Amino acid sequence: MLEVQHLHKVYPNGTVALRDVSFRVDEGEFLVVIGLSGSGKSTLLRCINRLIEPTQGKVILDGVDVTAASGAELRRQRRHIGMVFQQFNLVKRSSVLTNVLAGRLGYTATLPSLLGLWPAADRQRALRALERVGIADKAQARADALSGGQQQRVGIARALMQEPRLILADEPVASLDPVLSHSILQYLEQLNRDEKMTIICSLHFLDLVHRYATRVIALKGGEVVFSGLPQEIDRAKFKAIYGEEAVEVHAGLAA
Repeated sequence: MLEVQHLHKVYPNGTVALRDVSFRVDEGEFLVVIGLSGSGKSTLLRCINRLIEPTQGKVILDGVDVTAASGAELRRQRRHIGMVFQQFNLVKRSSVLTNVLAGRLGYTATLPSLLGLWPAADRQRALRALERVGIADKAQARADALSGGQQQRVGIARALMQEPRLILADEPVASLDPVLSHSILQYLEQLNRDEKMTIICSLHFLDLVHRYATRVIALKGGEVVFSGLPQEIDRAKFKAIYGEEAVEVHAGLAA
């Protein structure tokens, strides 16, 4: 489904965020990307849908080179890639329903959407998306009146409006407590399990990785240092990814 080939990203200030990153994601996988802050996780996810332009390399989705696409073709490809952000990226003063409808921008004309003139079918689609994440009763509430967990559910509903085949979730639970973290990841897991939607999710905590990932890749200094099953991350691999201090904190890991 998705192939990342020799991806490099160097920022204008000279920071090398990704170094020759290559991997493949099959349809229906729940791939988790792990690594320390600054390891390149967010850059990688944003390069996949071209929110950040890679310096070199290719991202191929269903045989189409996304990195070579432009204009209308890039917009068509982005329709298939939903994005869930760490900080929610909602328009706080707008209603929940309006925020969810923004997920249809790739399918509708710009002027009507700016004027709030959404087709009735899209409004119904938005309400169904909110039902799927359990907050249809908040449709008319302002986004900033919601809790963090509810705002992230709005973010998932917005992504669903794209009718995506792939969802990129960039640290979607980093600002949430453990109970809410599981709640949000369970929504993504349900989409993955019931609709065979492919998920690529960056996470920090290994307990969440073991619970939700079907496969893991780890980044360190912008390079892939591990690719495999969650249960294959033993003490030695954990040390290679996170360092000696982290191993001491997680001393209960099997040797």
